[in-house]
Amino acid sequence: MSDKLISRRGVIGAGLGALAATRLRPAGAQAFPSTWTFGEVTISKVLDMTGPFSAARAFPGADLSEMDKYADMLVPWHYEPATKNVLFDYQAFVVRTPRYVIVVDGGQGNDKPRGSSEANMRKGPFLENLKAAGVVPEQVNFVMNTHFHSDHVGWNTSTKDGKFVPTFPNARYIFNQAEVDGSRANLAAAGIGVSFADSIQPVLDANIVDFIKGDREIDNGVRIVFSPGHTPGHQALSINSKGKRAILCGDLIHNPIEVVHPEWEVLFDADKEAGKVQRHKFVDGHTDVDVTIFAAHFRGPTAGKIVSERGGKRLFKMLA
Repeated sequence: MSDKLISRRGVIGAGLGALAATRLRPAGAQAFPSTWTFGEVTISKVLDMTGPFSAARAFPGADLSEMDKYADMLVPWHYEPATKNVLFDYQAFVVRTPRYVIVVDGGQGNDKPRGSSEANMRKGPFLENLKAAGVVPEQVNFVMNTHFHSDHVGWNTSTKDGKFVPTFPNARYIFNQAEVDGSRANLAAAGIGVSFADSIQPVLDANIVDFIKGDREIDNGVRIVFSPGHTPGHQALSINSKGKRAILCGDLIHNPIEVVHPEWEVLFDADKEAGKVQRHKFVDGHTDVDVTIFAAHFRGPTAGKIVSERGGKRLFKMLA
């Protein structure tokens, strides 16, 4: 989501009054992190917050009876039938290779001005959860934001002496140039100026950014993959280590129902049609393939695979 917690840039202007059914609940100490191993690479989930969002708003014009039809896939982690809310985690993933520690995305963050929601000026347990995953900020070598919506960049920075400074002081932050340019060009119109000012600009000012324009290999078999659509500079992280594969796909998909219906319009996509194109491409390219998928907002066990079903439908099967 973004500065006002109701979109990932596209619907910022709708205002906080629309948040009655989308109020975030701060997470306590997480039952996770869960950690997965792929060859010589591990991935750990580090939770920041969790919360609901109206399915009718998330998927404008969609036939929401499909949510009930696929309840076996969605309930309890991804959908609440009683409230008709989709459910999101706001989280980071720690990727450890033989050489590097990489943090992918950063949740909502602490001490950030975010209107009247519970993410506003919050004091959440993210750093404690990070430590529980076996990492302290000084150990991180790279930070990669899949994109600049505020629910992905919050822990880029934290407060020190009343100022926002990079949370990971020894890391290089990997920003896609198209994301930087697109955000700067739309600060006022899209209403993302607050999160850019508190979570992106301090990193730029610290001169610790690697700007890229496409794909980039970070380590052997660990590659950033340019995947624009949700935002102009969206990027994913692909892992292939000793034949074991995973992908951290950011917001290419927000909820497993988008695996079944990649054609649905998604409120949060900055470019609705480009978002659909990229979503179709992702789902088609990962169906019945031995690659574990980590979407940025999937709750609970989180990881899973896309499998085909009789009749041509695809489902997301979470790992036990």
